Amino acid sequence: MRFGRLDLNLLVALDALLTEKSVSLAADRLCLSQSATSSALGRLREYFADDLLVVKGRNMILTARAEELIEPVRVVLEQIRTTIAIAPDFDPASSDRQVRIMASDYSTQVLLAEALAEIGREAPNMRFEIQPMNDHPIDTLERGYVDLLLTIDYAISADHPSLILFEDDYVVVGWEQNPAMQGTMTREAYFDLGHVTARFGKARVPSFDDWFVRRQKQQRRVEVVAPTFLSLPGLVINTNRIATIHRRLAEQVVRTMPLVIREVPFDFPPIREALQWHISNANDRPLRWVVERLQTIASSKVEKPANVVPLAVPQLERDTLEAEYRMNHAQ
Repeated sequence: MRFGRLDLNLLVALDALLTEKSVSLAADRLCLSQSATSSALGRLREYFADDLLVVKGRNMILTARAEELIEPVRVVLEQIRTTIAIAPDFDPASSDRQVRIMASDYSTQVLLAEALAEIGREAPNMRFEIQPMNDHPIDTLERGYVDLLLTIDYAISADHPSLILFEDDYVVVGWEQNPAMQGTMTREAYFDLGHVTARFGKARVPSFDDWFVRRQKQQRRVEVVAPTFLSLPGLVINTNRIATIHRRLAEQVVRTMPLVIREVPFDFPPIREALQWHISNANDRPLRWVVERLQTIASSKVEKPANVVPLAVPQLERDTLEAEYRMNHAQ
């Protein structure tokens, strides 16, 4: 289909090239060969009488004309998708849609495992891919590599829709024969003991608890760094080390492991797990259905831990924490 001299099919290729700034990455996104994508770039260069992408060092950068085209092309494609390409009614029972979710092993364990089982009973042909957290989750969402991002609310983007699914707080977990776990955990004992913590990705990004404790006047002694939350409980067994982990996860693992739970001996803010999707998917009916089901299941299945009143953090303090967290985790 042509509009004037422009092949409108090239708009999709142009959007991918402008977003990825790479022929090979755009080819992956378009499910085309590199040669076909290079050919599309050649025709776009001819139409716009501009190189659009040029090589600089080992990377490609956009020309000034290409920078000008980013937003108009995106808007045009979104208008076509939402006003012309009208989606049929969504039927969960017959949908074979694949949904890609980026989530930590913690949120997978305490929410997604049960939620996806329940969703599977309503939508037996839908497929899900859970990807681990990486160094650049927002960039991954914006590039279209995942459909949903499930993470701490401090780490989401203000540029895309989101909702809070549930809240959790932190506790100390240790081996049941650890002498320090026989009574109430004191601040002195907490900072004297060795700790196990989790850090993620190539940049070894600290988990929220690791980051927050570093803000204290006293520093804990981290003796073991693990790549996942689920590995922490096993790493304190048969040792005098402790781990600071999410209460929901702790309450699950103590049922099957020789571990005990103690309260953190100083004020520790709770976290809120948020679900985010790209703004361009606001009218994606299958995705919205999954979001709504996750919200419903989270509110009904992931209940507040018994006999615990999470620390109420004033909004000003939350805003300060969020600003510091974002600054320290800048991508």
